Amino acid sequence: MKKKKEQLQGVDPDFLERQKQALRRRHRKTFHINDREKAAIDEFCDRFGVKSRAALFREAIMDKVLTALDENHPTLF
Repeated sequence: MKKKKEQLQGVDPDFLERQKQALRRRHRKTFHINDREKAAIDEFCDRFGVKSRAALFREAIMDKVLTALDENHPTLF
């Protein structure tokens, strides 16, 4: 038997679709690494069981960006 998708009661389906569209990744960025950096990344992924390197890079980059923005917020005076 197929399971039916559960709909959240009281939530507008259009709203859910807009949220889904907003989270879709549309912009591609590429970068180059040298042999030593690749070896370090490979060892890290093997040691800690990382399956998705894209998610690893995304999380690391966004952590660095958001931390820097938080630390360097504009001041009034």
